[in-house]
Amino acid sequence: MAGGLLRIAVGSAWHRRFGLSLVVLSVALSTLLLLGVERLRHDVREGFAQSVSGTDLLVGPRTGSVQLLLYAVFRLGSPTQNIRWSSVQAIERDPAVAWVVPLSLGDTHRGFPVVGTTAGYFEHFRHGARRPLALAQGLAFDGVFEAVIGAEVAQRLGYQPGQRIVLSHGGGEFAENDHADKPFTVVGVLARTGTPVDRSVHIPLAGMEAIHLDWQMGAPLPGMAVPAERVHEHDLTPRTVTALLVGLKSRAAVFSAQRRINAFAQEPLMAVLPGVALDELWDAVDAGERALQAMGALVAVVSLAGLVAVVVTGLEQRRRELAVLRAVGARPGQVFALLLLEGALVAAAGAALGTLAWVLAAVGLAPLAEARLGVALQPGWPTPREWALLGMIVLGGTVAALLPGWRAYRLSLADGLLPRG
Repeated sequence: MAGGLLRIAVGSAWHRRFGLSLVVLSVALSTLLLLGVERLRHDVREGFAQSVSGTDLLVGPRTGSVQLLLYAVFRLGSPTQNIRWSSVQAIERDPAVAWVVPLSLGDTHRGFPVVGTTAGYFEHFRHGARRPLALAQGLAFDGVFEAVIGAEVAQRLGYQPGQRIVLSHGGGEFAENDHADKPFTVVGVLARTGTPVDRSVHIPLAGMEAIHLDWQMGAPLPGMAVPAERVHEHDLTPRTVTALLVGLKSRAAVFSAQRRINAFAQEPLMAVLPGVALDELWDAVDAGERALQAMGALVAVVSLAGLVAVVVTGLEQRRRELAVLRAVGARPGQVFALLLLEGALVAAAGAALGTLAWVLAAVGLAPLAEARLGVALQPGWPTPREWALLGMIVLGGTVAALLPGWRAYRLSLADGLLPRG
C-alpha cells in the first residue's frame, strides 16, 4: 500500500504542478539561504581560527584582548599606542621565550596593509594546521627597500617580483601621504594561505624606519627629506613596534610567561593567548550569528507556511478525489498519510533543488568571497550539520502537512459524493 500511496501522491502533485512548483521554489530559496548562512558562518570561523596557529602569546600595549587580536592578526582597526624596542629586547631575553616576531603596522599600499617585520616572520609564522609560509615566487626580503607580498595583493594588482611599489602613510587617502621618494621592490610572492597574510605587504623593520626618518607626528618634516640612497647613514633600529608574536620553549610555561609580561615594569603591556582572544571575539559576534540563523529559519518557516496555504486551499477542490479514494477502500488514516507524504515530497524537492543551487553558487562565489570579504569559502556538498538542516526542512514540510492532513481525515464520504447545488 505504501507504494500505491507514493504513486497517488506523485500523480496528484503532478496534476497540481503549477501551484506546487511555486512552493518548491520557495522552499529551495529558503534552503539556499540556510545553507549559505551556515557555510559562511562555518568558513568565517575556520578562516579566523587558521589565521595564526603557531603563536603561543600575542603581546601588545595594554588594551582589550579582542582589539589586540584584530589589529595584530587580522589587520582590522588600529592600536592606541606602540611597544618600545627596549621592551621587545627584554621579552626576547626571557628564559621561557624561544622566539619573538615584531610587527609594525600603520602604512598601506593601495588599500592593502603594510606589515613591517623581520626575517623570523617567514620562519616562525604558522597558519592552519601549523603550516609554515611558503614563497610561490621569488625570495624573502633582505635589503631595506625590498617587499614580499601576499597572494591576493599579487593577483589583484598584477604584481610580479621586480615590480616597484610606493607605500602610503596611514590609509593613503591623500597623495601627499605617499612615500614616493623611497619606493620598494617586490622580491617575493607568498603562496596563498586563506588568511590576512594574503592581503598584506611585508617589508623589513629597517624599511619601515627608513621611510619615516623624515616624518614626525604623521607628516613629513619640511626641508628635512632623507633620500633613499642615504638612509644607510642613519640608525634604522626601530624605536617602537605595534605588536609581538611570541613562541615559547614549552607550552607549560605559557601562563607564567603571560603573568610576567602583564606585570612588565618598563611599560604597560598585555599578553593574550590567541585562542582565548578568538573565543572572546566569537562571544562578541554571537548575537549577529544568531540573528542570521534566525533570519534563515524564518524564511524557511514562511516557505512552509506557503505549503500549508497551498495544500489547504486546494483541499476544497480535492474533496471529491479524496471521497473517491475512501469509496474504493482507502482508510481515513491512509488519506491522512497521503497528505503528509505530499508535504514531505514537496519539501524534499525544494530542499534538493536548493542544495543543488547552493553547490553551483558556492563554486561561482568562492573567488568573489575571498577577494571582497577575505573569506575562504569552501564549495562542496553539505557537511553533516548542513545535512541535519536539510533533514529539518523535510521534517518541517511533513509537519506542515499535518493541518491539511487532519482536515482530509475529517472529510466524510457523503460530503464528497453529494452533488452541490
